[in-house]
Amino acid sequence: MQPQPWWKERVVYQIYPRSFQDSNGDGIGDIPGIISRLDKLQALGIGILWLSPVYRSPDADNGYDISDYRDIDPRYGAMADMERLFVEAKKRDIRIIMDLVINHTSDEHEWFQQSRDKNSPYRDYYIWRPGKPGGGPPNNWTGFFMGSVWTLDERSGEYYLHLFDQKQPDLNYHNLKVIEEAEGILRFWLDKGAAGFRCDVINVLYKTSLADGKRSVAVRGIEHYKSQEGNHAILRRLRQNVLDRYDCFTVGETVMVDVPEARLLCEPERRELDMVFYFEHLEVDRRVARYVPKKFKAKNLLRVLAKWQKGLSWNALYLENHDQPRIVSHYGDDGAYREMSAKLLATMEFTLRGTPFVYQGQELGMTNFDFTELSQLNDVESRNIDALMKRLHIPARLRWKWIAKASRDNARTSMQWSDAPEAGFTTGKPWLGLNGNYKSINYQAEEADEHSVLHYYRRMIALRAGSETLKYGAFSPLKTNRRVMVYERTWKDERYVVLLNFSARMTKAAYTGEVVVANTERTAYGGRLEPWEAVVLRQTKAEETKE
Repeated sequence: MQPQPWWKERVVYQIYPRSFQDSNGDGIGDIPGIISRLDKLQALGIGILWLSPVYRSPDADNGYDISDYRDIDPRYGAMADMERLFVEAKKRDIRIIMDLVINHTSDEHEWFQQSRDKNSPYRDYYIWRPGKPGGGPPNNWTGFFMGSVWTLDERSGEYYLHLFDQKQPDLNYHNLKVIEEAEGILRFWLDKGAAGFRCDVINVLYKTSLADGKRSVAVRGIEHYKSQEGNHAILRRLRQNVLDRYDCFTVGETVMVDVPEARLLCEPERRELDMVFYFEHLEVDRRVARYVPKKFKAKNLLRVLAKWQKGLSWNALYLENHDQPRIVSHYGDDGAYREMSAKLLATMEFTLRGTPFVYQGQELGMTNFDFTELSQLNDVESRNIDALMKRLHIPARLRWKWIAKASRDNARTSMQWSDAPEAGFTTGKPWLGLNGNYKSINYQAEEADEHSVLHYYRRMIALRAGSETLKYGAFSPLKTNRRVMVYERTWKDERYVVLLNFSARMTKAAYTGEVVVANTERTAYGGRLEPWEAVVLRQTKAEETKE
């Protein structure tokens, strides 16, 4: 077997800096706080850190509105702190990837402020248009944060385009200078020591047309900018001019892609991205949008997983991130079976083919927030969704029920380090409310308990690291129904069978083999799965599977 790229061998850990560890008592996590926890991440088995944005930002969308790509926001520290983080991580054989947000900037970025002058050389850095002759925005597009994508700038008398918040104006990738600016940003951070990038909404950079969009219950106008050929050309240029000259990798967050579109973005022969994040596997219990639920069925999840496992040559495996609810509250049981279901979900993630991404607190089985009303949320998307549902006359109680289950703030509460005041995250007041269950769910308690979710994550990370079959073996679904999924991983003469019971009911699943790992700690398997049990069986070529 040919040597594989290092990013296929390692596990990635996503840090949401403002919620990870505060070092100075201001209630906001920071880079020195991250440095103070590196040994904990090394002990977990992490080989790559992905940092959500730490650049200078006015913070309209928690740092995804960048005002200076080459500076660190003072809330997180200084550039000297970032440079020290690169050094300290390297000492522990941990590489760092940055969040690359180049679809849009902040409206407080110098480029945008200059572009408000029609005679400025920066005018064409953004997408400006006059309103329609009869008045109103240039087209009928709606954005990802609800409402029109156009905002009228009184100073210049024209509208600017923003697919997201009005404080996040989209860059104009028809302008070669903008592409050159993006190349400069990549080089700056790669020269600093970055090992790659998670690329934010990377398949909507290029707007082919500004014609009116088709009628849609979701985002109107998306057919004019999602995964356009011009977008592919930009990614190939960034690869050729910059990325190929460094030992690095890219993973792209992609908007509403299917498998054929994803293949065009990340298959090796395309020379664009190395991996993509898609969302379909987290939407099998959702209708239309993330906020409208339907019943979960294990068979639907396995169908989606199988489609992507077979559809791409390499997957980015994730169950949580800063935009998703906690997985144990989503697909698991965050009540009586919290630990069991958290371990089951870990078993699933680390026995699929691809590079695993763990989001901070996932390794503890952290749950959704326990907030009781909208006023406790910081998330701009949740507030906009509430306003939209209110216009649709959805009752307040139902609106809150849906938002509480799916809000991005579920994953943004403070990391729960201990049962000390403020969960050991800060000596001040956290920027976002703390989940009250930190007294029982925290790193310190789980470190002391060898049967904890934390220790199980360490075990699964080590199991994957030592198994060519789990890293590179073929994937095939075997059996599924509403509650149970079974699949196999095969490599040469070795076969792993993974059995997962997504329910509180005991169920039959008649397979044989040596128990490699089980979240019940069993050492032998007799054909019946306990509630929320996960079992991985190992077979050699001479053994047969019974059903």
